[in-house]
Amino acid sequence: MDILTSNLIRLKEVCCLMLLLLLFSCKQKPEYTADLLVKNARVYTVDKNFSVVQAFVVKDGKILAVGKTADLEKKYLAKEVINAAGKAVYPGFIDSHTHFYEYGTGLQTINIKDINSWAEIVDSVRRYAKNNTDGWIIGNGWDQNRWKIKQFPKKQQLDSLFPERPVLLERVDGHAAIANQAALNIAGIKPNQTIAGGQIETVKGKLTGILVDNAVTLVTRKIPALTEEQTNNAFLMAQQKCFAVGLTTVADCGLDYSLVNTIRQLQNRGDLKMRMFVMLSDNQQNLDALFRSGAIKTPRLNVSSVKFYADGALGSRGACLLKPYSDQAKWNGLLRSPKQHFQDMAKLLAAKGFQMCTHAIGDSANRMMLKIYAEVLKGKNDRRWRIEHAQMIDPEDFKLFGENNIIPSVQPTHATSDMSWAVQRLGKTRIKTAYAYQQLLQQNGWLPLGTDFPVENISPFYTFYAAVERKDLNGLPANGFQKENALTREQAIRGMTIWGAKANFQENEKGSIEPGKYADFVILDQDLMRIKGSELPKVKVLQTYINGENVYKR
Repeated sequence: MDILTSNLIRLKEVCCLMLLLLLFSCKQKPEYTADLLVKNARVYTVDKNFSVVQAFVVKDGKILAVGKTADLEKKYLAKEVINAAGKAVYPGFIDSHTHFYEYGTGLQTINIKDINSWAEIVDSVRRYAKNNTDGWIIGNGWDQNRWKIKQFPKKQQLDSLFPERPVLLERVDGHAAIANQAALNIAGIKPNQTIAGGQIETVKGKLTGILVDNAVTLVTRKIPALTEEQTNNAFLMAQQKCFAVGLTTVADCGLDYSLVNTIRQLQNRGDLKMRMFVMLSDNQQNLDALFRSGAIKTPRLNVSSVKFYADGALGSRGACLLKPYSDQAKWNGLLRSPKQHFQDMAKLLAAKGFQMCTHAIGDSANRMMLKIYAEVLKGKNDRRWRIEHAQMIDPEDFKLFGENNIIPSVQPTHATSDMSWAVQRLGKTRIKTAYAYQQLLQQNGWLPLGTDFPVENISPFYTFYAAVERKDLNGLPANGFQKENALTREQAIRGMTIWGAKANFQENEKGSIEPGKYADFVILDQDLMRIKGSELPKVKVLQTYINGENVYKR
């Protein structure tokens, strides 16, 4: 073989090798430096300056960088790119007060909310029973304030339709219920029976079926427990409803420790992706379990607080007032437990280092709890003990929130739901310091917002609308209800994001779109900060992300 031929063969071999190397390199995956790039958006970071940027990058479930689209495209190569095309992006919404599990169980029972008469409710129950022939009949959501005759119903029609099958229908606020005689018999309830912290209504020696606050538990504890499948479905069904409205974290206010174990199992196997802040219900078994195991803190679960009930609700006249109800003489409402119980629990939780969260609606209940908290907290602190609802405050007591860093956790839709009848309960003077969200915000400079669903609709857009416009969904009243206590749009967004995270001691983990925080965010079809007030309730979620994972797409 001559030299020329030999060189040609070598050249051919080199060319083949180079071609193979080129083909091999083409098959190699690009070196991705990020998992997700969201670009060309109007991103409300909700940082300390309420900055608005065009884009952000996600890696390993967390925000890696924020800034301009062009800059981030040059610096990072992402596996997935979302071109938001100018849409508004916000941090995932945080609902600071829900009954998430209860909402899920309610999805498996009769929904009698928004029905405008007792006769229609009875008819709904009758139709339900035709298709569901076994066991207890459970429903929730009735509200006598929606009816033409705004009085509690009586059980006679339920007794006639269901003489042997037990029926329990809870009021919308969860603080009252009506039971038929079959259910009352199972619970062993008799006419003129009394119970501390509750009412068993008796008229002319006969039970009406109405039970208020602690009396309701006499019946509910007789209802058979849900199956494991029903329990799991409650969490998963509630989760999907929440993702569809952009909720990525919920505070579930009042669960038993056994359900905490269910949550952990569902989260560990990847079924329950919702981030949950759980307040344990006030009972000895829960306290023992909490003190034994200590606080639970994972990326998706936080269990470090206990929920108490100081009083009932205003709609069922269970809220505890300093002076009698304007529409019911000589009746001030009631406390759910003796004052000493709350004092003892406050000292115990303070000593153990856990957060105390207490439902307080009436001005008397709020004053009592504020003073009990103050005795333990002793001025400025960072324990973030909470008053849930803080619905009616005596003018002299607002300062106790700021002096002791007590956090009012409020639900703006309560104001617009209650405004048509609350003045009847409280009178024209006391109503002025009820639902006083701007005044409450000023005490500490921040205010977590929620819905209290299923008492109210789960939509954070209804929350936002009620907070800033102070109107119902019909646009009334025209000038807003006590508009001096409306929040600004920025305040309302903060209340639904970073302030909600702060109320849970998680402001360094979520609540804003900043580097190092979880990539929880929503893409909306309209911009909450820019559209007309009347359009706010109509806003829709296009996509919801938790940890950089798409969990909902419209």
